[in-house]
Amino acid sequence: MKIKSIKAYHVVQPFVDGPYRMSKGRVADCFDAVIVAITSDTGVTGWGEMAPLGNFYSAAFPAGTRAGVPEIAPHLIGHDPRGLAGIGRLMDTVFKGHPYVKAALDMACWDLAARAADVPLVAMLGGRESETAELYRVVTHGTVDQMAALAKRIVAEGYHRLQVKVGGNVRDDIERVSAVASAVPKGTVIFCDANAGWTPYQARQFADATRGIDYTFEQPCTTIEENMSVRRMLDKPMLLDESVTSLGEMLEIHRRGAADGLTLKISRLGGVTQTRLIRDVAVELGFMVTIEDTGGAEIDTAAMAHLSLSTPEERRLHAIAFHEWVT
Repeated sequence: MKIKSIKAYHVVQPFVDGPYRMSKGRVADCFDAVIVAITSDTGVTGWGEMAPLGNFYSAAFPAGTRAGVPEIAPHLIGHDPRGLAGIGRLMDTVFKGHPYVKAALDMACWDLAARAADVPLVAMLGGRESETAELYRVVTHGTVDQMAALAKRIVAEGYHRLQVKVGGNVRDDIERVSAVASAVPKGTVIFCDANAGWTPYQARQFADATRGIDYTFEQPCTTIEENMSVRRMLDKPMLLDESVTSLGEMLEIHRRGAADGLTLKISRLGGVTQTRLIRDVAVELGFMVTIEDTGGAEIDTAAMAHLSLSTPEERRLHAIAFHEWVT
């Protein structure tokens, strides 16, 4: 089997609930996606998707993906899409760095390989560990009343897990999280995600003032060292997300004992191939794991679902359904 053609499509996906707000005034009103279709000489087509969250969230931006995919795609023509490791090495050879540009191409090759074998992707990723995965929803940055009302609405819709955005003014965020925790039923799982928006000083202020609230702290600061300095005084679990950019960084997090769990984002790591590798090593090292992405719709959500359901249930935190975010 050989790759015969590659097509890429630019798709703007507006958010159902309006602008997505994070700390430091960062805001996006859509996922600006590239969708890739790779077709083999046997007529089988695989699909991949990549969508950064604006220009501010990861070291990725929509125009970069649109420019990079046509640079790489011609080099893949004539190669076997089922040779996934070799495809990855080839992309790294002809296009240095920029893993997010390669993510949709890699995802499409996995999809094509699974379709050609007539098995669901989950079977190629280690096998289905369970039938379902817990889903969480995001309580985006806003006023105290807005965030409490949104949290109540999400729970009323049947969700039991919330990721509450923090990372702004510390005193205001203490008030916001306290209001959210008071607005939802006891037992609702809460993650406080600062998206690397705080200094260690600010993160320690927040953690100290919210000791009475049951939550998991997610990526309070930028560097592993900064997060480690917060973790030393923390009496709650900590997850790292933005810090997980490669297998080497994940191993450094483990070496330093800097986190209890990791969020692996497919496009940040360069596609399904690297995400699966890092997931498998992380599971063996004892981390809790969430697999998601920087954005996307049905295609990307499908890849996240297959990777999530092939993660051992006892090591899986939760998942997210990005296709529900967009119109």
